[in-house]
Amino acid sequence: MPRLRARLLDPASPAATTWLPDALVEIDPLGRIAAAGPWDGGPCDEDLRPGVLTPGFVDVHLHYPQTRILGSASGPLLDWLRTSTFPEETAFADPAHAASVATAFAAALAAAGTTLCQAYGSVHPAAAEALFQALADRGLRAIAGPVLMDQGAPAALLLPADRALPALEALVERWHGHDGRLQVAVIPRFALSCTPALMEGAAALARRRGLWVATHLSENPAECRETTAMFGARDYLEVYEEVGLVHDRTVLAHCIHLSPGEWDRLAAAGAVVAHCPDSNDFLGSGGMPLAELDARGVQLGLGTDVAAGRSFRVPRIASSAHDNALRQGLRPPPARWFWQATRGGALALGQAHLGSVRAGMDADLALHDLPTWVDTGDQALSWLLFHHDAPAPRRTWVRGRLVWDRQAHAAAGGVFPWDEVGERS
Repeated sequence: MPRLRARLLDPASPAATTWLPDALVEIDPLGRIAAAGPWDGGPCDEDLRPGVLTPGFVDVHLHYPQTRILGSASGPLLDWLRTSTFPEETAFADPAHAASVATAFAAALAAAGTTLCQAYGSVHPAAAEALFQALADRGLRAIAGPVLMDQGAPAALLLPADRALPALEALVERWHGHDGRLQVAVIPRFALSCTPALMEGAAALARRRGLWVATHLSENPAECRETTAMFGARDYLEVYEEVGLVHDRTVLAHCIHLSPGEWDRLAAAGAVVAHCPDSNDFLGSGGMPLAELDARGVQLGLGTDVAAGRSFRVPRIASSAHDNALRQGLRPPPARWFWQATRGGALALGQAHLGSVRAGMDADLALHDLPTWVDTGDQALSWLLFHHDAPAPRRTWVRGRLVWDRQAHAAAGGVFPWDEVGERS
């Protein structure tokens, strides 16, 4: 039973953290946390001080095929899709390209301390297979799937329902529930890229197989106008409601320009919002109205939204979320964003056994290098979330298994996480 000694920062609630300046975390043979508390003076297997252990991070929205276009400044949204995203995603028809990027994507997640994500693929069934294989090999947790598109995109990226949905169901048969870490999601990209028939079929498949649904909602004013006009709907959310896509296993990314009525209906359905503030800023889409969400008790997770978001590191997104709140005259405590980046994100995705370093939880952990003079929980939280020059996590574990070791990777000659050097950590 490994016994790790370190400093410890854990989310206690959306308003508070637990800080232990000298802690011992014991991991049982099944990869669960057997005990976590102040160091008892006894032996440990490894003394990681002055490193700080936290739960692994949860990224509730990002795009695997956009790994190589991170930082592409060709927004706003609809222009960015045409100029940057669709040309890159076309390359994923090549299985070798898809596999190479999938390996890089999984490594980038682990190197960022992300242990659970909800990831969009391209339309290509073979690319989705490559993604799940890379996630399985790296040892990460994910809810993922190919995007569904049968209109409004280049012909090379369209897959009709009679091909896309059987391929998705075959993916479910192969990967859903794999090792208790991987789940397949139903992902209509957004309304402009899907016919009603495709969305209805996707919703039916999700109901029948108990799958998560993920899509984009109300990201950009032009997108909202085009969507309501195309479908003759009173508002954007109604398009998804009419085809059965909105329920308590639905994650809706962005949600920037919703009306009060849409917020009411979204809350009543129990849907989850993926807040992607860095992407919203980079594409000039607007700011998500946090007060509307909080007033209705809507569940929230943070999404990097790579590649419109500019970093795989969830703490960077937490910092952007804080800035978004400040611009709206709100001042939530920093603990709120640490919660959303860890425990809150895990709960939003139905993973109650994740997101905290305490007995009974799975040992999904990240180890951070913080200065020795950081000696309070508030200081540690500020450094972790708001110090943008802080190094990436030193190590990442999933279920007690080491899935990333920055120092070992560097020693083998690696600079970027996706460098193919030595043996995989």
